[in-house]
Amino acid sequence: MSLRSYLGFLTNCSSLEELWEAHTTKMAQFGFDRLIYGFTRYRTHDSLGDPDDFIILTNHSQSYIDVFLGEQKYNDAPMVKWAQTHDGAASWDIIEQMYTARTMTKAEERFFHFNQQNQVTAGYTISFRSVSQRSKGAIALTARTGLSQCDVNAIWAEHGEDIHLMNNIAHLKILTLPYNAPARTLTKRQRETLEWVGDGKTTQEIATLMGLTPPTVEKHLRLAREALAVDTTAQAVLKAAFSNQMFTQRL
Repeated sequence: MSLRSYLGFLTNCSSLEELWEAHTTKMAQFGFDRLIYGFTRYRTHDSLGDPDDFIILTNHSQSYIDVFLGEQKYNDAPMVKWAQTHDGAASWDIIEQMYTARTMTKAEERFFHFNQQNQVTAGYTISFRSVSQRSKGAIALTARTGLSQCDVNAIWAEHGEDIHLMNNIAHLKILTLPYNAPARTLTKRQRETLEWVGDGKTTQEIATLMGLTPPTVEKHLRLAREALAVDTTAQAVLKAAFSNQMFTQRL
């Protein structure tokens, strides 16, 4: 598939599953057989936010992800730290240079050895440009076992611009698709009530429009707040909109 054809395909994907399956296959053709994509809209000056609110897509082994994400070891990953303060693409030469120069913290050294044990030794990281200080997205492209960083750098020298473009388009498309984390999924009624709130309707107006009683509307709003782990309905509307659970065409 040509670059133009692939970009056309990405822009017309209707689900994350469809996009991710195609993208992992495409990146593997360049030698990157393990990917981790992450995006947050809730970072602060000292945190990436609640992991339950992240968009995470990966084809790494579950055992690797249980440590990287489940134990929040991403906080110790040098390239994750790099991505938080940079835009663009960077070679993992950065990691080797830090290790050789002994500028890593103890936690970073432990993460370095964890990656070595899991054959996560060479690759590239792309940090996507954000329009909000609260949001950040990045993707780590891990090279298949047996490829050195020198091999990866040579691949990037030849195909890097195309790889970067494909990942930028994939990232932008991901942000338009529904992503329902298990603990954050809204029911149809909860979504509808939040949509009416987003349209500026009062509880009484929503009850009339939905053929419900005002207490039932309040119940759906309360359950929506609980499902999204927020304190106010305004916060629920914002988070549901960010996760593409409102005003989204259901195919």
